[in-house]
Amino acid sequence: MSDPASTPMMQQYRELKARDPDALLLFRMGDFYEMFGEDAERASALLGIALTSRDKGPDAIPMAGFPHPALESYLARIVAAGLRAAVCEQVEDARFAKGLVRREVVRVVTPGTLTDDALLDPRAANYLAAVVERKGKLGLAWVELSTGRFCLCEVQRRELLDELARLDPAEVLVSETALDAPWVRLIRQQAPTLPVTCRPSWDFQPEEARGKLFDHFGVTTLSGFGLDDDAVEVAAAGALLSYLRDTQKSALGHLTRLVPHRRGRTLLLDETTRRSLELTRTLREGKREGSLLAVVDRTCTPMGARLLCEWLTAPLTDLEAITRRHAAVAELLADPALRADLRAALDRAHDLERLAARAATLRASPRDLSCLAKTLGLLPRIKARLAERGSPLLNELEQALELCPEIRAGIEQALVDDPPLALKEGGLIREGYHPTLDELREIARGGKSWIARYQAEQVQRTGIGGLKVGFNKVFGYYIEITHAQAAGKRLPDDYVRKQTIKNGERYITPELKEYEDKVLRAEERARDLEYELFVTLRDRVAAEAPRLVQAGAVLSQIDVLCGLAELAARHGYCRPEMVSDPVLDIEDGRHPVLDALMPHGAFVPNDVALGPDDGLIVILTGPNMAGKSTYIRQVALIAILAQMGGFVPAKSARIGVVDRIFARVGASDELSRGQSTFMVEMTETANILNNATARSLVILDEIGRGTSTFDGVSLAWAIAEHLHDVVGCRTLFATHYHELVDLEHSRPRLRNRNVAVRERDGEVVFLHRIVPGGADQSYGIHVARLAGVPAPVLERARAILAYLERHHGTEQLDGAGDVSSPPAPSPSGPDPRKVQTGRAIQGSLFAALPDPMLDELRAVDPSRLSPEEAITLLRRLKELAGPS
Repeated sequence: MSDPASTPMMQQYRELKARDPDALLLFRMGDFYEMFGEDAERASALLGIALTSRDKGPDAIPMAGFPHPALESYLARIVAAGLRAAVCEQVEDARFAKGLVRREVVRVVTPGTLTDDALLDPRAANYLAAVVERKGKLGLAWVELSTGRFCLCEVQRRELLDELARLDPAEVLVSETALDAPWVRLIRQQAPTLPVTCRPSWDFQPEEARGKLFDHFGVTTLSGFGLDDDAVEVAAAGALLSYLRDTQKSALGHLTRLVPHRRGRTLLLDETTRRSLELTRTLREGKREGSLLAVVDRTCTPMGARLLCEWLTAPLTDLEAITRRHAAVAELLADPALRADLRAALDRAHDLERLAARAATLRASPRDLSCLAKTLGLLPRIKARLAERGSPLLNELEQALELCPEIRAGIEQALVDDPPLALKEGGLIREGYHPTLDELREIARGGKSWIARYQAEQVQRTGIGGLKVGFNKVFGYYIEITHAQAAGKRLPDDYVRKQTIKNGERYITPELKEYEDKVLRAEERARDLEYELFVTLRDRVAAEAPRLVQAGAVLSQIDVLCGLAELAARHGYCRPEMVSDPVLDIEDGRHPVLDALMPHGAFVPNDVALGPDDGLIVILTGPNMAGKSTYIRQVALIAILAQMGGFVPAKSARIGVVDRIFARVGASDELSRGQSTFMVEMTETANILNNATARSLVILDEIGRGTSTFDGVSLAWAIAEHLHDVVGCRTLFATHYHELVDLEHSRPRLRNRNVAVRERDGEVVFLHRIVPGGADQSYGIHVARLAGVPAPVLERARAILAYLERHHGTEQLDGAGDVSSPPAPSPSGPDPRKVQTGRAIQGSLFAALPDPMLDELRAVDPSRLSPEEAITLLRRLKELAGPS
């Protein structure tokens, strides 16, 4: 018995597998994709498909497969698991193959190289990124293959994770020599589910990378893209291009530009801040629903939704650019008819960017081209409605919107209105488009005129008036004569019986058989010609892909601007006044997410005033659950909405452009990575103190809660002082440490605010209004009651609280921080007379701060002072005390 592994087919399989051993090889065999060996075992476990074997016996090769129409669904599951799949097709017709059918890998599908709709989230970008290090610098490049967007920048090590968090790539490429680099280990530690793909080191070599980019873009320097040829990010971009060539096996004509990303031109949001503010996903469940993005997304198209996400995660810092967007939104808001017309057209548009990209990579289906033409058909109406607008940005978009009429006409003339999904089954090309195809189709349809003529000839020849020529898919063409008709008749000698039926016989003749063969050949030739005509059409469209991608980019911007105007109209948003001064004045501001999710009017609005005159720092105190966290978050979200170009949920807003926003709340993600709550808190706080500037906005929520009371309040105090004295940025500092309100007396640009509470008949009502002054109670026991804490526990807590309040300020703290504790519980209730020694209570820490005057007094022995010394001491103490 021959070894199954040595057959020509298995040899072909092994040769193809060796070219990309890490990918699952999907090997086309007739109507199935098959996998063998270890690939089969992995696929069986991952995809839930049966594991069989090729041949039997001790050398049997494991095998698993699935029908070819199910390819996309199985590819989606493979890619979702972070794996790669090499799709191997039969590249010659088995009818004409001499021996083994030739097969080739036509594409390698990886998490970062998806282009098919079935594999992509239509409303989210799918980035492939590459990172390289050279001489202590990091170069980052990223590409969205499904749209052709290709960007790059240089980043510092501390900025790399923030940029990756913004992009949320599906896959990252690194050099095989960089696997032990600290930044690679950090990526794998902080993003353990992100696929990291190793590539040959030469792909990242500057000369190699430049050469590939020069060749692709047809240039001899990258300076035309605003890039230095020797920039480290150029090496990352070249490595990306090399990977795309290796995996796509096709043209990449839609990659027409390299776009440098200038970090200084966008509002910087680090990973912690994005997560804390729930910009694109909720903090608790990681879902889009409930995030800021979900609430503000009023776009009509997938490409608009992707651009909105990009604007939201990278708001602008250029005052003029922000104002241009605001002016466009204002005009669309003021003209509901214009907005409605544009949105109605956009609602019928397909994803022009991704359709153009699939055409450019020669993977567009007939239906893709049909959708592309239908979308192009909407452009004249959109362009006409945007003509002569007051907004400079809308005017620019109107002028940039190219209609591409010849592309649309070419597709509409060639394709039927509703083409099938299958490419090689016929029915794609419109009647009258190609004379030869029309002739073949007439023959393939049975040529009604020929059949009628032939039937008339046979009636005359046999003298049988009821003779009929028919066709079915099983027996083909036939002549049918009933028994009654044939009685007494002699049939021609060339009539050959083909089938006996209940009432008669069916015959075939050489002439009819010849015609049948001609029809079958015509069907085959028609299908082949249709495919050739479609490929020619697709190639013509692919050549125009850059124009189509540009048209898609313009439509995306129009869609986002219309969506922002629609959001403002529906929820009563106002246009913010943007200035360069470090101010933040908001009247009746609302949290955009909660305001949208709660019943209309239920959310309580609040003002905020930050600036040189009103105070740059707010210390916000108040009860738990009263709305402190909501308030400080809403301020940050309003700033982001304003700088992305949108209107804001407020009665009025005057906002000085912010260069960075820092938000320090929560530590759930890092806890799972082995870091303590307090360590995470201090690491994130250190990032703020080291990187915030006078133009930044800082949001701090309960700093110091992860350690002891004294440590926590000391750190919170010192951090607030540093932000006031050194950084001088706009800050909202929510805290449960009421001692921090004393800072208002010594820091002129700091203000106390608290969340108003009303007490009535022993009940506490949270008003959710922010008012001047500091809070003196936390109402923790009330919150505990609302949370369902048992009544005995609440009663015990009230007794302890009353005891502590009576003794507050009278207990002496020793070096260990111990004071007398409240009484132990008894069946009849707490007995204040029974006191045991226990842990320290939170006292007035800052009453015991070091005081030079008190220190000097303690060091003096009055009995040994002369009158002159006493007078000198008194003068010195008066100087220390300061003016009255």
